[in-house]
Amino acid sequence: MYEMRTGIARQRFNKKESTIAYVLLFPAIAFLIVFMFYPVVNVIVMSFFKVDMLGRFKAFIGIGNYQLLFGNVKFWEILIRTVVWTVVGVLVKTVVGMIYALLLNVKFKGRKIARTLLIIPWAAPVPISAILFQWVYNYDFGLLNHTLKLIGISNPPLWLAYTKTAFIAALYVDIWIGIPFMAVVFLAGLQAIPDELYDAGAIDGAGVFNKFRYITIPLIRPVLIVATLLSALWTFNDFSVIWILTRGGPIDTTDILITWIYKNYFVYYKPAIAAAAGTVTFVILLVFSLLYARFYFKEE
Repeated sequence: MYEMRTGIARQRFNKKESTIAYVLLFPAIAFLIVFMFYPVVNVIVMSFFKVDMLGRFKAFIGIGNYQLLFGNVKFWEILIRTVVWTVVGVLVKTVVGMIYALLLNVKFKGRKIARTLLIIPWAAPVPISAILFQWVYNYDFGLLNHTLKLIGISNPPLWLAYTKTAFIAALYVDIWIGIPFMAVVFLAGLQAIPDELYDAGAIDGAGVFNKFRYITIPLIRPVLIVATLLSALWTFNDFSVIWILTRGGPIDTTDILITWIYKNYFVYYKPAIAAAAGTVTFVILLVFSLLYARFYFKEE
């Protein structure tokens, strides 16, 4: 009888606990549905319809918007530029972030101060950093051109106005903002490696390069994979830097997919094309994430 009462009481407790859990999860689930799942589904559905300038559905046209999108030469130019923006940005962030992490993992006087200073670019909001570099790149009184004039370059370039320099200037800002995140993540991974492994490697005659290759890289590979995946997703969708610095100019030469989608919707008033481009972007990132995740679990 006692065991029966105990079992009933446990079932009631578990049921009550489950109810409380669902109640506590409801706000988060509702938030995801309203602000994430519904907009994504709405954009995908919109891409198959003819839509007016206010975003109202007019007629189902199937893949008509995708035919217009893929037939647009500018779309392919911007897609290639986005890939270059992402690959170069993530590669530089990863390499430089790793170098910083290795340096900050060495014990030296002032290491805590150096770590604090390193994280400032990432801790500051992206729009503030972008506005800061607007001043740095200013032709008349920007710090960069002022420095170039001091060293003898009398006619420095208009960094954000020339097609050959605007993209590089914007990419530099994105890299400058993203390096601290990579460095901090890598540093956390490095500090989790026991010193005994390096001592054993030294006893076996391993040099600095071999220690890095055979001890450091294999042990921080999971951290490296996750960090580069996150960096790739953020860089691919980095709207603030380009929009604040150049608005995609001059003559759309710094546009990447995310800024071009924004322009199509809010500047050119082509919401259906913007929806189709947004859906393509979603598919690209989804496939990339799944392949990357498969690689990660395979490594695990």
